[in-house]
Amino acid sequence: MNSDKTSTSSPVRQLVARLWSNWLAAVSLFLATALVVIWQNSRLAVLWDLSYTLENSYRISLGDIPYRDFPFAHAPLTFLIQAAIIKLAGRAVWHHAAYCAIIGGLSTVLTWRIIQSVLRPAVTHARLIAFLLSLPLIPLGIYCVFPHPFYDPDCTFAILLSIFLLQQLDLKPASVVRALLAGIALVMPLFVKQNTGLAYLTAAAALLIVMIAVERWRHRPVRGYVLTLGAAAVSLAVAVMLIQFTAGFRNYWHWTIQFAAQRRTPALAEMLGIYADKTILLWLALIVLGFICLWFKGRGGRARSRVWALLSAVLISAPFVWPAIYLLREHDSSERADRLLGVWPVLLIFSFVVAIVAMRRRRGAALVMPFMIIGAIHGAFMSQQLWGSTYAIWPLFMILLAMIVAGLASAPRLDAGVAPQSSPPRLDATLVPQSVGRTSPPSKRSSDRSSWLTISFTIAVALSLLISGGFYVRSHERLDYANLDEGQLRRSTLPQLRGLSVRGDWIPSFEELVRYAEREIPRAEGILLLPGEDSFYYATGRRPQFPVLLFDHTVNPYSPQEILQLARDRNIRWAIVKQDIQDEDEQIEQERDRITEALDQDFEQVESLSNYDIYRRRDPNSQKDDDDDDDK
Repeated sequence: MNSDKTSTSSPVRQLVARLWSNWLAAVSLFLATALVVIWQNSRLAVLWDLSYTLENSYRISLGDIPYRDFPFAHAPLTFLIQAAIIKLAGRAVWHHAAYCAIIGGLSTVLTWRIIQSVLRPAVTHARLIAFLLSLPLIPLGIYCVFPHPFYDPDCTFAILLSIFLLQQLDLKPASVVRALLAGIALVMPLFVKQNTGLAYLTAAAALLIVMIAVERWRHRPVRGYVLTLGAAAVSLAVAVMLIQFTAGFRNYWHWTIQFAAQRRTPALAEMLGIYADKTILLWLALIVLGFICLWFKGRGGRARSRVWALLSAVLISAPFVWPAIYLLREHDSSERADRLLGVWPVLLIFSFVVAIVAMRRRRGAALVMPFMIIGAIHGAFMSQQLWGSTYAIWPLFMILLAMIVAGLASAPRLDAGVAPQSSPPRLDATLVPQSVGRTSPPSKRSSDRSSWLTISFTIAVALSLLISGGFYVRSHERLDYANLDEGQLRRSTLPQLRGLSVRGDWIPSFEELVRYAEREIPRAEGILLLPGEDSFYYATGRRPQFPVLLFDHTVNPYSPQEILQLARDRNIRWAIVKQDIQDEDEQIEQERDRITEALDQDFEQVESLSNYDIYRRRDPNSQKDDDDDDDK
């Protein structure tokens, strides 16, 4: 009788232990990622991008409608979320930093759960490997490289949520609610960032239609996927109607599609240029040699099999381990970053080939999910190609890597003299094992060899990405367009900007401007700030009266003469020109100078602060008196 109690309680204890370990892993990943985001915010601030988000979100919180009331080249959801934070919690930079930390931590946890679902059907130690593959996201999470609220990280979070819900469609019993939620989530990325979201939605919709046809041919149920596509279509229609009744769909289409594409879409040759590096051929050759070793590992005794498995893992992991090895021979942060980012094209080619080869062993959403992710990644490259676009999509990298690991674990086992064996198919699998359709699980010998390969490969790659990713974030090489290293670390004393920290005199000089404006410029009078690098309206609580707040060619549609005319039409009384800019893009300075030159027709300088020149509109009567004096 005691033995019966023991046998009954043992599975319960195992279940409790598994739940505790899962919670411990989730909390650890969340806190570690969130702390990196908080650490990043405590030591740097990219004023240009932070200003763009905060100023436009503040404007929306006041009731201005983008696309209708002012030009706006981006999808709305990130700005609506930040506007809601401002509306509910008030103006304080640390509120937005906390948002980034929370969303960053949740994205890492969500990626970990997705990776678990990918590995569980195919890998022996799925939970351990999933945790190891999630560790690089502690330094490379969506908000770790760039720690301010922005649309790229939010779009990745929306894609992760969509992938997670799509994975749930294969669970039993089927659920209409899950299918409807998956369809709604499929559309969300489009309204966070249009290029990535559109690529993801287009790829997902097309591939799900193909998958439905394939599953019908296999005589498997497809009702959940049909409901998902239907929910996505209805959600898209509802979103279009909301836009039509608020901003006007024609306005939305013009600014987010036509104008944005005109100003930012790269040439096709530039997008495909990431595959032109000849080093990629070397890495792919090593991967092919690694797979040849997989064939040899199926022959001979257990000791020899482990040697071949380890050699295979070394060869296949070489492209991903190289960035960490390169740290030992190169101290230039830019070169180190190049080596880390250089693994992206290798991964995309590798994962695409594995996805093609593994199609017969996949079912359900897992049949097309790798191609959906690859499509979304290439959509992200449409904005700033490899260097500029990858900082917020590392979770997608790790998911593709997990799919490769699952493919390695379920690769054909060429054990001499071992008869094929099988296990029943699992409908909740993201990658169905090699043994689908057979009657018993793989032999212990095969499982042991697979574990040696997958664990060795995972440890090598995860450790390399964790180390090289840590150096990448610490050097903030991705943010090299901004001056972040010169001067002493300063923290803002303004209540609205408390939590803002950056090296240099940017904060003291801006606070001097704020004090001057409060003292000398009436709050009702319109101000034009050039080039718009500072969160002036957010910090002062003034209402913007000019349609453009940031004067960059990607978001500003007006020429200098048009800006002058708009300043006249809107009775802009003041112009504030920032001299030394944190963003080191020369085009921004050139644009600022051209606009300032045009404004000289109507404005005269009245004050010069430490980093800002103050201009005021000339009095027309005074100008007329001067002209009369000249005539006399």
